[in-house]
Amino acid sequence: MKRLQAPFDEQAIRSLKAGDLVVVEGEVIITAGLPTHQRLIDCLDTGTEPPVDLRGQALFHLGGYSQGEGDDFEMLYINPTTSTRFNPYMPKLIEGFGLRVTGGKGGLDEHSVAAMQKVGCVYLSFLGGGCTLLSRAIQRVVQVGWPEMLTHYRLSKISVSDLGPVVVAIDAHGNSLYAQNAAAAAEHASTALQALQSQPYRLG
Repeated sequence: MKRLQAPFDEQAIRSLKAGDLVVVEGEVIITAGLPTHQRLIDCLDTGTEPPVDLRGQALFHLGGYSQGEGDDFEMLYINPTTSTRFNPYMPKLIEGFGLRVTGGKGGLDEHSVAAMQKVGCVYLSFLGGGCTLLSRAIQRVVQVGWPEMLTHYRLSKISVSDLGPVVVAIDAHGNSLYAQNAAAAAEHASTALQALQSQPYRLG
C-alpha cells in the first residue's frame, strides 16, 4: 500500500498506476454540492479566488457534517458521494486549479480523464457506505469556505491521517478501471447474448 502525502508532488502523482491501493495523509478539501462546483466555476470565470485555495490540492466528493461557527468547526463524519454528477464541472476545475487528486464514487468521464492527463491528476475510488471507516481519519477542520451553505455543500479543508484505503481508479496517464470494466462487461454481454440466441427456446 502506498502513502499519498499532501502537499501533492506532480511526479509522485504521475508515478501512481490504476489499481494501486493508497492511503492519504495531510490536508484535503471536500464538498458534495453541485452549487458549490458552480461557484468554483464562477470563480474561474471571473478571476475571483475561492475562500479555500484549491491550486494543486485534492478535491474529494465527500459529504461531511460540520458544525460550529467562525474559526471553530468540528467535522463529525465524511461519506463519499457519486462523482459522475459533477462531470460537467470537473474538466474545467481540474485544469483551472491544477488539481492533483480528486475522488469519490463512480468515476469521471473521458473529458475529465483528458484533463487529468494534462495536469497530472489521479482519481481515487472511495468505499461506498464507508462512513465509519473514513471518518476515523479526520484529525481536525482546517478551514470552512462558504459556511452559509448546507453543511454537505460547504467547501471544507480537513486534515486527515490514514484516509482510506482507496484505489487509484483513474491514473494520470488516462488508464481508467471504470473504462476497462465497462469494456469487459460489454464483451461478456455480447458473448452471453450470442450463447442465448444459439439455444432453442423451450416452453414448460
